[in-house]
Amino acid sequence: MLTTFVSAATAAADRAGIDTQYIDPSVRVQDDFFTYLNGKWLKTTEIPADRSSWGTFMKLREDTQPQLLGIIEADQKDPHKKAGTDAQKIADLYTSFMDEKKLETQGYKPLTGELQRIRTLKDKKGVPDLIAHLSKIGVATPYGIAVAQDAKASTKYATYIRQGGLGMPDRDYYLKADDARMAAAKAKYEQHVAKILALAGDKDADAKARAIVAFETALAKAQWTKVELRDPNKSYNKMDVAQLAALTPGYDWKAALGAAGVGNRIDYVIVGQPSYLQGLDKLLADTDLETVKAYFQWQLLREYAPYLSKAFVDADFDFYGKTLTGADVNRPRWKIGVSVVEGALGEALGREYVAKYFPPERKARMEELVKNVLAAYRESIDQLDWMGPETKKEAQAKLAKFTPKIGYPNKWRDYTRLSVRKDDLVGNVMRAATFAYNRNIDKLGKPIDREEWGMTPQTVNAYYNSRMNEIVFPAAILQPPFFDASADDAVNYGGIGAVIGHEIGHGFDDKGSQSDGEGNLRNWWTQEDQARFKAKTDMLVKQYEAFEPLPGYHVNGALTLGENIGDNSGLAIAYKAYKISLHGQQAPVIDGLTGDQRFFMGWAQVWRSKMREAQQIVQVKTDPHSPGQFRANGTLRNQAAFYEAFGVKEGDKMYLPPEQRVTIW
Repeated sequence: MLTTFVSAATAAADRAGIDTQYIDPSVRVQDDFFTYLNGKWLKTTEIPADRSSWGTFMKLREDTQPQLLGIIEADQKDPHKKAGTDAQKIADLYTSFMDEKKLETQGYKPLTGELQRIRTLKDKKGVPDLIAHLSKIGVATPYGIAVAQDAKASTKYATYIRQGGLGMPDRDYYLKADDARMAAAKAKYEQHVAKILALAGDKDADAKARAIVAFETALAKAQWTKVELRDPNKSYNKMDVAQLAALTPGYDWKAALGAAGVGNRIDYVIVGQPSYLQGLDKLLADTDLETVKAYFQWQLLREYAPYLSKAFVDADFDFYGKTLTGADVNRPRWKIGVSVVEGALGEALGREYVAKYFPPERKARMEELVKNVLAAYRESIDQLDWMGPETKKEAQAKLAKFTPKIGYPNKWRDYTRLSVRKDDLVGNVMRAATFAYNRNIDKLGKPIDREEWGMTPQTVNAYYNSRMNEIVFPAAILQPPFFDASADDAVNYGGIGAVIGHEIGHGFDDKGSQSDGEGNLRNWWTQEDQARFKAKTDMLVKQYEAFEPLPGYHVNGALTLGENIGDNSGLAIAYKAYKISLHGQQAPVIDGLTGDQRFFMGWAQVWRSKMREAQQIVQVKTDPHSPGQFRANGTLRNQAAFYEAFGVKEGDKMYLPPEQRVTIW
């Protein structure tokens, strides 16, 4: 059977939607399916010099960039665009970013007013007001205040306070002194801080850099780990302002909340990490004022370095690009400019993108896929042997309330209040950040906006929002290899079908399962079913912790658990949905490949990727997703149908004994 489809692996197999050109016949399917299907790509593809990783997601993103640039340039050339329109704002923001000559003459002058605001801070009583101001212009601060649905009362908005303020990707970069790579990154970070401060005219840059890194290291010690942050109940701590003040008696929360714009509008806040705020309170009290001011100056410069003169841009890339991710050169200026426009005017740009590049028939076919995947979940819940009737009833009720969003929003974002000037890049970025901040804070007291999207249509990704109980699939991900309108359905179910199943699966993973169909944190599981579910997920944690993408760096099974549940659940459900789509008929054999084989090949080719070592470390430390090869192979090893499709037997490297396989759905 394997010989048949390997010999048929030619360009003609494109009709099946499989990139057979990348198959490496020297690798046994049963030993390493990911490398078998993608081996020639892995051997011959070089990661672009301006990238830290490369693969299907990045390639789609790269293909989208020229399309977006074309839209922006058309807006620039449009003689009929009027002041105040989205087209004017898109055009002028991009123009302001691309005017390198003007930026070179300015140096860091666009920040002199903000730097002076920090330098003239008279005492620590002014810190709450300063943090509020910096937060409004997009600068990282030790805590963030934001408005979101109340996780235990999802019909209203609440104010959240969460930890923040580090300049490196994770607390481990500060605290893992026994890890040579972490220690080296920290040393280079201190050098980078000093360089940026010196470029901004600071004559005591080296000493201040040491103090800043020491301050951030203390912040890191107080912060919760990313695994701890995954517990939605642990990070839900409802307090009135008096309780918050008692938690941190040295910090003026009344002033902080007032300056943030929520003061008299709230009865309570939800604190994410109470012990962190206590640690911050003590740290601020113990730190001299000059170090506090140096820290805020650094965070301002760090945020705005990409929008200043070339010396700042190059220094910023040298650390955040080369050192942290391993990229050799910075991205072309025009690509960064497109990203800047997306960050400020994402839906305005997305509206034009959808009109030009997202045909209505693609959305209609996607709706059919979603319908079948939901049907597969309904059937699966009823058939589960590890879930009792009471929990099944609750699970079905939650599933029935899922809201799919496909392609683009029904209601587009209004950018009327955002002012953009073609000669003021830093001002544009600050106004865009303030616009986004105010838009968020203004939600307080208003009905929940159920039409809002958390991604733009041109984003190559998808997500599940537990508080909305919604699954969202932007237009840009609905392209090959995820979704191929010209291919047989098998590859689409293995690709985008599994992505749909993955996102629905988040509603029932170790974290999402703690919310009900209304989006409220509520335990709807029986104690017995919860224990059986945990036994399965504990097995999944151990499976993935055995994977080692780099020597000494294992996948964090606890951090990646939710995504691994999503992958394993999503693929299993997508397979069932594929069978539903066949309406009892036998799948056709195309180019020597059975429907089941095409399905699993569709899954594995989606995760085609490779990554530089530095970026791989960042991913292992910070990303809740497992590396691509383990998302492919690790998931397939738990699928009984995969064993049947490719004849995987005991002794093969892809083989797991039945009792070790994790089957959730």
